[in-house]
Amino acid sequence: MKIPQHVAIILDGNGRWAKSKGMPRTYGHTMGAKNVEVICKAAYDLGISYLTMYAFSTENWNRPKEEVSALMKLLNSYLKNCIKTADKNNMRVRVLGDISRLDDSMQKQILDLEEASKRNDGLNFQIALNYGSRDEMVRAMRKMVSDYDAGKIGVLDISEETFEHYLDTKDIPDPDLLIRTSGEQRLSNFLLWQLAYSEFYFTDVPWPDFSPEELKKAVESYGNRERRYGGLKEENHV
Repeated sequence: MKIPQHVAIILDGNGRWAKSKGMPRTYGHTMGAKNVEVICKAAYDLGISYLTMYAFSTENWNRPKEEVSALMKLLNSYLKNCIKTADKNNMRVRVLGDISRLDDSMQKQILDLEEASKRNDGLNFQIALNYGSRDEMVRAMRKMVSDYDAGKIGVLDISEETFEHYLDTKDIPDPDLLIRTSGEQRLSNFLLWQLAYSEFYFTDVPWPDFSPEELKKAVESYGNRERRYGGLKEENHV
């Protein structure tokens, strides 16, 4: 079976899954968070090297205040436990997104987690937190312009590779496969630059029910596709 090096997942359907069971949306988010470690392990067992999950977008702040508050508490709790989880599973964890909007304690937890796990050589796990692809590109442009003003780069130095260096995903290969759960078929401002040549896989299964078997089905679907050259960096073509 052909295994993608990097899989990105949009975790969708927590609220609808909870509603279908007569439970509040927060219950769906809690059960969805519990599924993260399960799928991380399954990805590593399949031979996937990089796994990126969309946990909280820049647009999620527009949700009802009570739901946002519950999500922040859940994320805070997850980050507290993630150092132990990363150590147990030999994962290197990195956070994508603008963490400056998060409270100070959460920012510290993120920095501590990235530092504590940076030497782990198992699965590379990226969590997109307060992330939006358009916001990422604007932030990248601001850094680039600042370096230009400081004389660190010139106009002729600017290329795709230069721009990628300023993105949150620098030093991380572009995803080979994007999975979105729960039936929606849109990108929702996720990794727009990085997904330029990725394969897409959409499933009606909501995230809390997305099992290792469902991940394997997505990977098998990817492996059965004929990948033609279109600027891909990692594949050899004749």
